[in-house]
Amino acid sequence: MSDIREKKVMKCFKEVIPYVIVVVLVLLFKRFFYAPIKVNGESMMKTLHDGDIMILDIIGYRVNGLKRFDIVVVNEGDELIIKRVIGLPGEKVEYKDNQLYINGKKINDKYASEVTEDFNETVPRGEYFVLGDNRTNSMDSRVFGSFSKKDILGRTSIIIFPFGRIGVKE
Repeated sequence: MSDIREKKVMKCFKEVIPYVIVVVLVLLFKRFFYAPIKVNGESMMKTLHDGDIMILDIIGYRVNGLKRFDIVVVNEGDELIIKRVIGLPGEKVEYKDNQLYINGKKINDKYASEVTEDFNETVPRGEYFVLGDNRTNSMDSRVFGSFSKKDILGRTSIIIFPFGRIGVKE
């Protein structure tokens, strides 16, 4: 009798193992490579909308680095915020008369959807200066200061929901 019971347990165990492996692999994949992220608020309007669900690339930016105008997810205390990289480590970032200057050189910022008030900041080494595209309605590096690379969880550009907005956003 116990032999039959043992065989049933082993059969059940063998049937469950592939599912356990799949769940573990999905959790590892989500933790270290890609994860869904939801846009909260209007600070990235017109590019991103409140409620958009995107794919967060957790590993890619660590390998390839960050570039100006990448969309990133930043850990700001208890909250995750989605912003655009404007200033790279060691750069002088200035907005004057609604025009972006990096190290004194005029840069075309096609992503700003609103007027950007004048400011002048120097980004510390190893940190990034981020802004929301909706400059009049964004809590960003102008409020929080620049962010270290360890505070940046990943880069994102792909909307997966709602279905009518699926695609890559710059």
